[in-house]
Formats: sequence, C-alpha cells, structure tokens
Amino acid sequence: MSSSPTPARPEPARALPKASPTDTARVVGALLLPAVVAGVIRRRPGGMAFTERVHWDQRGLRTMAGLRTTYGDGPLMLRVAGRTVALPLVPEDVGDILDRTPTPFSPATWEKRGALSQFQPHGSLISEGPERAERRQVNEAALDTPQPLHHLAPTIVDTVRDEAAALLRQTDRTGELTWDEFGAAWWRSVRRLVLGDAARDDETLTHLLNRLRSAGNWSVLLPRQRRVRDDFLRRLRQHAVAAGPTTLAGALTARPASERADAVGQIPHWLFAYDAAAITTLRTLAMLTLHPEHEARARAEVAAGGQGSDQPRTLPFLRACAQETLRLWPTTPLLLRESTEPTRWRGQSVPARTVFLIYTPYFHRSPVTAGPDGDRYVPERWLDGRAQNQPALVPFSAGPAECPGRNLVLLTVSTWLAALLEGHTFQSPAHAPRPHQDGTLPAEFSPFALRFTVRAGAEA
Repeated sequence: MSSSPTPARPEPARALPKASPTDTARVVGALLLPAVVAGVIRRRPGGMAFTERVHWDQRGLRTMAGLRTTYGDGPLMLRVAGRTVALPLVPEDVGDILDRTPTPFSPATWEKRGALSQFQPHGSLISEGPERAERRQVNEAALDTPQPLHHLAPTIVDTVRDEAAALLRQTDRTGELTWDEFGAAWWRSVRRLVLGDAARDDETLTHLLNRLRSAGNWSVLLPRQRRVRDDFLRRLRQHAVAAGPTTLAGALTARPASERADAVGQIPHWLFAYDAAAITTLRTLAMLTLHPEHEARARAEVAAGGQGSDQPRTLPFLRACAQETLRLWPTTPLLLRESTEPTRWRGQSVPARTVFLIYTPYFHRSPVTAGPDGDRYVPERWLDGRAQNQPALVPFSAGPAECPGRNLVLLTVSTWLAALLEGHTFQSPAHAPRPHQDGTLPAEFSPFALRFTVRAGAEA
C-alpha cells in the first residue's frame, strides 16, 4: 500500500537584499550625485556639461545593471543620509509603485516638499489627503488631461506659430539658432499661453521663478526664499487675475474652486514643467537632424496639414519623437515615492516612511523594457504599442500621479517643432551626441551648447 506524498513545505520568504557599504556608495556616486550636480529642479549648464564630459550617467546605467545582477529582483534596501531607501530593480515593481500612488506611495516626499515648496507651496504634487485630491482635480480640469487636443488648442497653435515666426526671422538674419535664442522665444510663448499677452515680456517673472528653482535644487538644505517667493507669487497672481478666457490661467479660474484648492497656486508647477518641455523640444530637433529618415517623416506630417496651416493637429509622429527623446534623456531621472504605511515585497515587510527611488534612465534603456534597440532613437515604439505595454517607460511618470499636463506639453512641443520645420532647414549641431557606429546614443545630452545652422526653405 503506497503512502500519500508528503505536502511540500512552502519556502520561507527571503529577506530583501541590503546593499553593502560599497554598493551604497556606488548608488550615491553614480545615481544621486550626477542629478544633484546637473540640477534636479533647475538645470545647471555647467553641471550638465561636466556630467556629459565624464559620461556620468553612463556610469549610473552600468551601476544599476550590476546591482540587478548582484542582488536579483530587489527592491534593494539602503540607508542614505539617515533615510531608509528602497531601489526597485525590476520594471514590475516600478509599475506597482506608480499605480498605487498616492496611497501607500505618496509623491509628497520630504525631499520633494523641501525643493518644490520654494516656489509652489500649495502644488498638488507635494500635497496629501483631501487637499491633494482637490488640487489634482483642479489641475486636470484646467489642463484637459485626457484630451490629445486641449480646448484652447487654436489659441495655443496661433501663439506658438507667432513666436516661432519671430524667432525664425531672427535666424534668417543670423543663420543660426542657439539655446539662449530659442529659450527666450519659448518663454515668451509660455507666458502668453499661461497668463495672456500682457505677460509676454515679463522676463522678471521668469527670473524670479528661476531664482526659486535654483534654491529648490538644494531642497531642505537651503532656507525658504520667502521674500523672493512672495514677489513671484504676487506678480503671478496679478497676471492670473487679468488673464482672459483663452489662457490656461483663464481656464483655471473659470471653474469654481475652494480656497483650499488654491487654483492659481497650481500655475508655478506648470511653468516649471514647461522648462523641461523646452529642453525636450530642442533635443528632439537635434535628433531629427541626426536621423534623416525621421526628419523626412516629420516634415511629411507637417506638410500634410498644408503650408501655413493654423489648424490644431495631434501630429502623432512628432509627439512620438518628443516621447522618444524623453525616454532616452528623461528630464526627471529620479522618481520619488514615500510609503505612508508598511508595504510588502517578496513576502517581506518594508517600513512606512521608506523612500522608493526609481532611476528612470535605467528602465528607459534596459533591454527588458525597451528591447534590443533601447539605446537607439526609435520613435515608432510610441506608435505601435511597444512603449505603452511597458510599465517602466514613464517619461511623464504614470498612474494616478502621472503629469496632468502630458497632452498639453506634447501639443506645445509638437506645434513648436512643426513651426520650426515647416519653412526652414536645420543642420545637425556639432555638440549634439552623435550616434555610435551601431546607432546607439550616449546617456548624456546637454542642450545648452546646441548651435544649429539654419537656412530658410525646407528640404524636399
């Protein structure tokens, strides 16, 4: 008579891996320090040039790959500056963290509150509980979050084309386009889009914001710049009150909102985000000049609307190009979440107040998420579903805290690119990161030294 098989005992859950002191130092030196040097809240041209020169971000990618090999699936636990940090090593964990925001993974980390409160003390991203929910709702309503074309798209297109035309008249005289020239034109368009034509030339507003963002680079290490912040917010509110219905500020204030929501207090984050969009726009223009086949497709998409057309269009290929630029060079390399309660990973408990640090450059280029061409410029991945099926490809973050202005940013960037390409040819700038012989692109790309040679007349 045969005996019944003995039930297999479940294997005990393994403890989550803890980084050695040496590997903790590697994480700080290769992942955190480059972001600090380059500027987390406001980019430092000198810092970005240095990280590019020494290939610092490439070290970060190698470090993450090594940690994945050494420690397995993770998340890898570390102690950094007195904080418990969990470093996700697999894309599934990234998706889980972002999907379960804001509870139990709050975007309002201590470090982020210290940085962003310099200029947006009531921003939804650093708010919690009912305040966060109300402020998020105000943002989504004004920004038409789910809509590819904002309800103000006609005005947005007109404004962008107007400022692009003024910029191109300047390049017709000089024969070149630099970051400084583009940035000045970009900000004129942004101030008009957000606050109205009266704010077009208010460079003081942008200067005050930049001072506060520079202070935000130091997070909790620098005292609040209260006098500068008061001057900035007072100037901002004056423009917002006077803004008309065809501005983003007008869309914001047209809807009833409680005093707690502080509708106008959400605008500083929009201006902050538009700076990253400027970087993405000029980087994308450089990538198009370096990839003739993509430039030809982009020009064909622009031409399909008719010469000088002011009709809003989604421009899907140009949007894909912008997202591919953000994949390769994310403007938010460190996504932070702080657990509001204990969470479980691989059968183990991770305490509340743990900082979950998502290093986006690694996941954006990893063969697991981006495939074998993760280091190449392939905009088509955003059109055929490949990118959308990967939870760790997050150029605009993801989940309930995804950037509410994602579609608005893509509309603005693609419209700017279309306006530049329509009647002018840009020669690839010497400073742009050239693809290697196998088509792969480096991990670093500072936009600040870009200098395009420009001539009127689009290529056939």
